[in-house]
Amino acid sequence: MVYGKWNFAQLCDFISKSGDVLTKNASHLDNVLATLDIQQHSLGVLGILCVKYNLPNIPDFETLFVQTQEFILSCNGEHVRYATDSYADLCHKFTQNLIERKQPIRGIGILVKAINKIQLFSAQLTSIHSNLCQLCLLSKALKPALQFLDFDITDIGKEGGHYDTKDFLLYYYYGGMIYVALKNYARALYFFEVAVTVTSMAVSHIMLESYKKYILVALILHGKVPNLPKYTSQVVARYIKPLCQPYHDLASSYATNNPVELRAVVSKHQEQFNKDTNMGLVKQTITSLYKKNIQRLTKTFMTLSLSDMANRVQLSGPQEAERYVLHMIEDGEIFATINQKDGMVRFMDRPEKYSSATMLLQMDQEMQKCIQLNEKLKEMDREIAVNPQYVQKSLGMHDDDLPGTSMKGQGY
Repeated sequence: MVYGKWNFAQLCDFISKSGDVLTKNASHLDNVLATLDIQQHSLGVLGILCVKYNLPNIPDFETLFVQTQEFILSCNGEHVRYATDSYADLCHKFTQNLIERKQPIRGIGILVKAINKIQLFSAQLTSIHSNLCQLCLLSKALKPALQFLDFDITDIGKEGGHYDTKDFLLYYYYGGMIYVALKNYARALYFFEVAVTVTSMAVSHIMLESYKKYILVALILHGKVPNLPKYTSQVVARYIKPLCQPYHDLASSYATNNPVELRAVVSKHQEQFNKDTNMGLVKQTITSLYKKNIQRLTKTFMTLSLSDMANRVQLSGPQEAERYVLHMIEDGEIFATINQKDGMVRFMDRPEKYSSATMLLQMDQEMQKCIQLNEKLKEMDREIAVNPQYVQKSLGMHDDDLPGTSMKGQGY
């Protein structure tokens, strides 16, 4: 039977209440699935698959994997949007089972399709996003997540009328980790900042871990830890910051520009950094300090010997100094040439004159982003201006004073 749109909400409610009956007849579920057409009966197939994932023991996961794959690839997107909570739950259970079986890479393409099925537009966040990011991290196949991470989120999909804060935090935490792995530190810092500054009344472990990585990435990118925005919840300063003292010690030692002092702090808190699995990032902060000290030399000297450079930035010798300079030239962090014959480094000004076709195209793209952001802000401002709660608060009105809400003359 094909149901009309007006019936889908009732059908979802009926299926959700039939869980116990379906569970009692678990041995017949595969036969029932075989009789259903995925396109016409997407909600029925979804309900059965959810029941199968909720069974105490999944007898044949390979069969269930194939059924889930076929469903997500072939289901009717319009239909499943009426049951986004069940659809998301199916993806959560699917993800968890793949992780338990150490097969995360198998689910990446399927979850990409799952998100595209229920996403209304590219800037909308679903709880499935965090599942995809987790699988990408575990399988070390990071690029599939970028098609979603590279979009700035402006809307959150309501799944069953709500959205779990945990999924929001995990999306930005995992997303930050993906950008760190890809060495896109600017984007990583933004993602960790969002996770840290989300409105909260209690300490979240995800926020705590995000804050630790926020400090490390900020040091790598800027050489200092910027102040968090004023709208940051008080729990960050009151509870989270005191739990991150080793990281604040690291930031303080970094500010001295002294690699010896920085290494001493790293050695002192090495056990904690390893426990947090942040030692890789900590080592990158040490490297970034050497690089920033070399960059300072470019503002003072036009030419400098590799030996002198090694002494000034406290490297082991001219060979290590040469390696740093070569990597920095390759990454565009400094502009210089090395004379191998006499071991001299010649620093140069940035060659970019901001007049090339590539640079003009990049500037145009950035301007278009600013225009789009401005239009989005105007749209959000208009929505807020007509929001009854906003009007009530801004005018200091009571519920009875709002237009259309007064009960006077209605017999109440």
